[in-house]
Amino acid sequence: MAKILISGAIANKPLSGGEAWVRMSWVRGLRRLGHEVCLVEQIESGACIDAQGAPTGLADSVNRRSFEVAVASLAPECPTALLCDGGEGGGLGLGFDEVVEWSGDADLLVNVSGHLDLEPIKAGPRRRAYVDVDPGFTQIWAEGGADARLEGHDTYFSVGENIGAAGCSIPSAGRDWLPLPPPVTLPDWPATPAAPGGRFTTVATWRSPLGTLAFGGSEFAGKHHQWRRFVELPRRSPQEFEIALQIHPADAGDRAALEAAGWLLSDPRMLAGDPLAFRAYVQGSAAEFSVAHPVYVETASGWISDRTVRYLASGRPALVQDTGIGRGYPVGEGLLTFKTLDEAIVGAEAIVGDYEAHAKAARALAERYFDSDLVLNRFLEAAL
Repeated sequence: MAKILISGAIANKPLSGGEAWVRMSWVRGLRRLGHEVCLVEQIESGACIDAQGAPTGLADSVNRRSFEVAVASLAPECPTALLCDGGEGGGLGLGFDEVVEWSGDADLLVNVSGHLDLEPIKAGPRRRAYVDVDPGFTQIWAEGGADARLEGHDTYFSVGENIGAAGCSIPSAGRDWLPLPPPVTLPDWPATPAAPGGRFTTVATWRSPLGTLAFGGSEFAGKHHQWRRFVELPRRSPQEFEIALQIHPADAGDRAALEAAGWLLSDPRMLAGDPLAFRAYVQGSAAEFSVAHPVYVETASGWISDRTVRYLASGRPALVQDTGIGRGYPVGEGLLTFKTLDEAIVGAEAIVGDYEAHAKAARALAERYFDSDLVLNRFLEAAL
């Protein structure tokens, strides 16, 4: 049994049940394997907001509440810490000194997106693994001299599983990136019957907070540009399509265009704002339809969304934009990809036309490739 410190952003991504699952799947998955786990997150006081988005202290913030709900829902018996301003601005759970002591006895730090940079804590574990969930962004930022928090780790993993392979144009930033699919704790995501006539859905932010990128003479625009390419899909398909979409009022023109084309739009904070609500939204859907950020698509990164693997585990087929994932996973049954609007239309028709077979194939894919027991055991073999 290993003693493992996990760090990642939950409070820093408030009212996002899907983001909470990304980090908590590591907590739950490693605990399932019998390891001792502690979750720590750092947050700056300037990042704390209230329900209306106004600045506030940690104690009254939606950030704290999101962290509390995620832990209470998914890891109530796990030692956790939320440290504000390096522990000087208060917190929740273990105190700074307690986390330093815990980390000093740890075998491994799992640092999701390099979130932890408090050196007294980061330096404690015997080994440190960087887990990249934003392939392309992480490496291009580092190549450009930006602080991607890559330093001080022993091993590097990425959900951009094609990095370093022929045909993938993402730079290495001087690291050897090991492929790592998103782990899903299968008992948390049982295959459930879909409601008749269900919708294709996804959860998305219209303008990615990660912004645009430029590298090697190429510029990668925001994700909203990909959505605009497929805005006509509901108009040209008899299926229903819904996005639980976070979209700024300034993008009212895009919202109007989506609704005019037949997209059903809902508020992700209301329907998927915490882990259990997010799971209910996914499992209340018939299938997923989603585009990907241009940097994932145009570099043939091999990225697959953590959200998508949860649809698959639930027995929900996924129709997603092609990022080169066909190199690592079979596509065409349960998991379908598209490059053009016409291909998206055909893919949706194929899923609806043989839904039971695609639903069964979706769950089988999750069991074969994304089961946290398998993914995390392989991870530990390389990281420890």
